[in-house]
Amino acid sequence: MSKLSLARQIAALVNPIHNVSYYTPEIRVFNDELGVKGWWTAYFAYRSAPMGRVEPEVIASCFYGFAPRMIRRGVPEVWERVDPQQALDVRLDAVDRAWRRIFADAPAVASEGVAEAASLLRRSIEGVDAGARPLYAGHTTLPWPDRDAAPHLQLWHACTLLREHRGDSHTLALAAAEVDPVQCQVLMAARGHGNKTTLQKIRGWNDDEWDGAVRALHLRGWVHADGTMTPQGREGRRAIEEHTDSLAAEPARRLGVAGVQRLEQLLGPVHEVLLGPGGIPGVWPPPHVVEGKDPSER
Repeated sequence: MSKLSLARQIAALVNPIHNVSYYTPEIRVFNDELGVKGWWTAYFAYRSAPMGRVEPEVIASCFYGFAPRMIRRGVPEVWERVDPQQALDVRLDAVDRAWRRIFADAPAVASEGVAEAASLLRRSIEGVDAGARPLYAGHTTLPWPDRDAAPHLQLWHACTLLREHRGDSHTLALAAAEVDPVQCQVLMAARGHGNKTTLQKIRGWNDDEWDGAVRALHLRGWVHADGTMTPQGREGRRAIEEHTDSLAAEPARRLGVAGVQRLEQLLGPVHEVLLGPGGIPGVWPPPHVVEGKDPSER
């Protein structure tokens, strides 16, 4: 068992499975067959779809980190191509097809333990109060996939609920720490997760906005003038992560140490396939995105 908090360990376990919806070629059905223009526009549509036909400002607030102008390039026009319910149906079908392809040569891994892991994760998250978590709240309204016909979709759905619950919790922690959406990207780069060029491209901030965020964080003592992290900034980020852990702690409390250990045993072989031949990135931003490629490309 690692020294990370139980909440963070759960996040590490569920994220690769949730990410099947982003980093597999099957998700390009939105672009290739439904006529949605651009990978990011499809992403904004299918990820926000549980909240209904919402405006760009709502998506920006919930996704926290994107410049609203980037979302406005495709929203609300995307809803003329695909409505929210269709986006949800197409996303789930893409995940199903991707999973079956990835595990075609490892059928035992795709079946053994998946149903048990799905059951454990469902117990950890089902009924957890949404509070001020709008994206998670939207996902709680979605029906669970059929337990017997598709246990891997039960697993993916549970992982997605957990991912969005923690994501919304992190947004709350960032806002409470008075770190705005562009500043959180500057801090991401300062920690060595991506760089200014990559994060500006995939989040939509211009040079003036980015440099203004660096100046504000410098005045606060969190970064040096060149945007690198200071000890005070590292402490600030640590406090934000701990606050996130606290806000996202209910699923961990339900599972306890033994439950999380069991999940590690069950999902270890799944991760080996997903992060290996499955091509799901194990770090963020994914290396191919840092290199300037489309998020769905390899």
